[in-house]
Amino acid sequence: MIAETRDKLPLTLIEHWERERANETYLVQPMGDSEVRTFTWAEAIGEARRMATYLRALDLPPGSNIAILSKNCAQWLLADFAIWMSGHVSVPLYPTLTAGSVRQILEHSGARVLFVGKLDGWEDMCKGVPEGTHCIGFPYLPDTQFLGPRWDHIVGTTTPIETFARRAPDDLATIVYTSGTTGEPKGVMLTFAALAWCPDPIFDLVSLGPDDRMISYMPLSHVAERAYVEMLSLHGGFAVYFSESLETFPADVVRARPTFFISVPRLWTKFQHAVVNRLPPGPIPDQLKPAILKQLGLDQVRLAASAAAALEPTLLTWYRDLGLELLEGYGMSEVCGVSHSSRLGQIRPGYVGTPVRGVESRLSEVGEIEIRSPGNTSGYYKRPDLTAVLFTSDGYIRTGDKGELDEEGRLRITGRVKDIFKTTKGKYVAPGPIENRLTIHPFIEACCVVGQGLAQPCALISLSEEGRRLSENGRRETLTTSIEEHLDKVNIGLDGHEKMRFVVIVDTIWDEASGLVTPTFKIRRNRVEDLYAPFLATWNDRQKPVIWESDVI
Repeated sequence: MIAETRDKLPLTLIEHWERERANETYLVQPMGDSEVRTFTWAEAIGEARRMATYLRALDLPPGSNIAILSKNCAQWLLADFAIWMSGHVSVPLYPTLTAGSVRQILEHSGARVLFVGKLDGWEDMCKGVPEGTHCIGFPYLPDTQFLGPRWDHIVGTTTPIETFARRAPDDLATIVYTSGTTGEPKGVMLTFAALAWCPDPIFDLVSLGPDDRMISYMPLSHVAERAYVEMLSLHGGFAVYFSESLETFPADVVRARPTFFISVPRLWTKFQHAVVNRLPPGPIPDQLKPAILKQLGLDQVRLAASAAAALEPTLLTWYRDLGLELLEGYGMSEVCGVSHSSRLGQIRPGYVGTPVRGVESRLSEVGEIEIRSPGNTSGYYKRPDLTAVLFTSDGYIRTGDKGELDEEGRLRITGRVKDIFKTTKGKYVAPGPIENRLTIHPFIEACCVVGQGLAQPCALISLSEEGRRLSENGRRETLTTSIEEHLDKVNIGLDGHEKMRFVVIVDTIWDEASGLVTPTFKIRRNRVEDLYAPFLATWNDRQKPVIWESDVI
């Protein structure tokens, strides 16, 4: 396995494409005002080589941790390459972290160098950067926000490194800090061998090569984007496009016209709502479907996938009818982003498919999914105690997710082991699948199903931007009716003990600033439950299907 992997190691592939596709497009970066900058392979890797020279001149101990704090951009990838070329380890940070979280990760990782790039709140985040940290600015930071050495100046005045540091397959490549739904983020250690392996399952689904295109917009700090964009582009030698902002994202997708497009259920849902809101009620006429895909920028897609959370089966069916077959997959940071995948022609809605090549998967006695694969983490950075709990005695990772298998071995995720709760009727409820059904409503941004101490579960709902706008414009009654009808539809598909007695529309916007969701928009369930638990009994006594928090407290 090592011999095969060695040819796929990131630095080996970087040198290969730098040589074989020197004058072909690799990165396409929006620069504002509809302007873009195109990097050829030679230009891109040339800048990474120059930055590697600069990093090596800092005289850090070999294998030092160097952090990246930025939204996705061309320099994000090139900084990652430069860190590896110079013999160090990259530590990506989510670009939406609070100052406290920035400090927590930088101090825990011991990173002495930090790349700073496209951000919405650097003025606040910088307060979390430990004193003495050497910061390097990407080109997108205004001079008023950042006064340290800049990327363009460094690459313009530095000679390129000629020989990369030797990186063995089992060397540590990156530390990916999880988003921390239950406590402090944990640093997942991934080797070069793990990163080299993770694109293989995609190539088993579709053959990707230099003529393909992808758009990078999900955080590169998340393992899925590293695996499916950064590593995949190095394996296929194709172009990567970036998005400038949420506002320009639709136009950025159209510019890229990706041939492989991966997204999360929240965005697939938003795409659907955007289409439905522009059309009359009823089935979409067949002649319109190709035009809709073209307007979305997805008409060239040969492989589409959904990841990070379960996809509601009705959404999968809607896209299939539109002409886009979405493949669901399953993975986690600790297994380098992938362990299971659906296959074309073998999709079962609600299931994430079978183990990908090289992966062994099983269910424990309590139904917990356990995985052993070439992508398995070597453990949690500086946390041998947590590492010991993560692995079984025979090397399988305990995922914390519960699952069940159908007759063809396809996996269905039934919830988190620790999230399942018992009602006063003595019945167990798995909140995850119910939450997935609720959040397909266009006015619901996030929800948390709870019910400990109640006879029937209920749901706490944070409105989407569109929902809040309706409420503020005097349309609360319309909104209430819409959500009540949606609750009825969801309840019809649930077992008796799972049916929700009511939902509560909360006042607080659940975003990262509130502390109630992670950077990847996963609910911090313990914090949500602690915040609202004192009011559940009162809301339950009101015997109304839809309750507004502001009307009661």
